[in-house]
Amino acid sequence: MQIFIVGFMGVGKTTIGRRLARKLNMKFVDTDKLIIQKTGETIDAIFKNRGEESFRKIEADVLRSIDFASAVIATGGGLPCYNNNMEYMNQHGLTVYLYAEKSFIFHRLKNAKKVRPLIKELSQEQLKTFIEEKLNERHPIYKQSKLQLNLPIDNLESLVNREFAALL
Repeated sequence: MQIFIVGFMGVGKTTIGRRLARKLNMKFVDTDKLIIQKTGETIDAIFKNRGEESFRKIEADVLRSIDFASAVIATGGGLPCYNNNMEYMNQHGLTVYLYAEKSFIFHRLKNAKKVRPLIKELSQEQLKTFIEEKLNERHPIYKQSKLQLNLPIDNLESLVNREFAALL
């Protein structure tokens, strides 16, 4: 089984995905890392040199090339929202939406802007507006996930035992 972790940038998809994979004894895959391996470029460089549309195409191709039968897959924040990717993930595995309030996301992103191409040039006010607008746009797509987990998670261990008991 493939478990796709979706949600807004900065909510902890990679961290939680890695821990979930370890707990479930599954392989962990990060789509951003696969994109870097495939292209030899950083995400920032792809955005800068090729543009967002090209990045989204690469992202969709990488998603569809994942051939692990059993893996936890952390996706980029925008991945579910383009190229019918959410539909693809729902057809091929369990989608898990890591939901967080805007204030939680802002707190996590405000000091990590330089490593995130979509927000690196934004002021704090612009960042708040960006989060508001993008979350309003993406939330309906994220909500198509089969499971929603609300953040922050106090005890990942008990959450995994409760939500993923059938897989243990």
